[in-house]
Amino acid sequence: MEEVSGNLIEKINEAVDFIKSHNVTSPRYGIVLGTGLGALVNEMKIEKIINYDEIPHFPVSTVEFHSGKLMFGRLADKPVVVMQGRFHFYEGYSMKEVTFPIRVMKLLGIEKLFMSNAAGGLNESFNISDLMIINDHINLMTQNPLTGKNLDEFGGRFTDMYEPYDFSMVHSGLKIAKELGIQTHEGVYAAVPGPNLETRAEYRYLSIIGADAVGMSTVPEIIVARHMEIPCFAVSVITDLCYPSAVEKIDIQKIIAAAHKAEPGLTKLITRLIGEQDS
Repeated sequence: MEEVSGNLIEKINEAVDFIKSHNVTSPRYGIVLGTGLGALVNEMKIEKIINYDEIPHFPVSTVEFHSGKLMFGRLADKPVVVMQGRFHFYEGYSMKEVTFPIRVMKLLGIEKLFMSNAAGGLNESFNISDLMIINDHINLMTQNPLTGKNLDEFGGRFTDMYEPYDFSMVHSGLKIAKELGIQTHEGVYAAVPGPNLETRAEYRYLSIIGADAVGMSTVPEIIVARHMEIPCFAVSVITDLCYPSAVEKIDIQKIIAAAHKAEPGLTKLITRLIGEQDS
């Protein structure tokens, strides 16, 4: 597992140059697909696929439910780049490795970032396979991707997090979901390191501090995107229920099945939202 160290800017540029050498169309929108949520690519007009293991300094996902492909093409007739499979801190990668692809996508030209993840539902109004548009987050991870020497080429030292998730896109996403009849909530996502699931006491704690859902991803990428002033939109699929009256021992196959059940609605939501962005 390669550690991203030394001259990080050089490594990012090497990855970008390699990708551009494949004559890809410059994307305007970046999409990161999470656990069990790969069906969006079926709606794409795919122009180019590059495997992660071909790209210099790119991490490779070790999670069995994740693909490892960078896909270029058009979604809702907009130029996009899609990460089919993401990286997690719990895999043993550093935070700079986890977020390395977001830096690369910025230099490829993306103007907005769209993400999805699987999460446990802490809000008692949530049901399995519901969607939750994230309107804020609580970062409980033990490290931060901005720790260390600041990359002045990308942004300032102290990144403002007043609006980690773009207010206008959150509003539009909720409106679209209502119009399409997709069961969707908005709420706060708590990010924890993983890979173990939480105890019952930890679930209670997360509810008390204001979280509506909990997962092990997304927040590092959002922090780095906001460092580069990229507007962000993120959705959690509620794959298991974690409030006291519903929590039970986890069955990973049930989680994957719940994510797959939510795929059609999530695909419609993100496709429509990207289609409504400025041309």
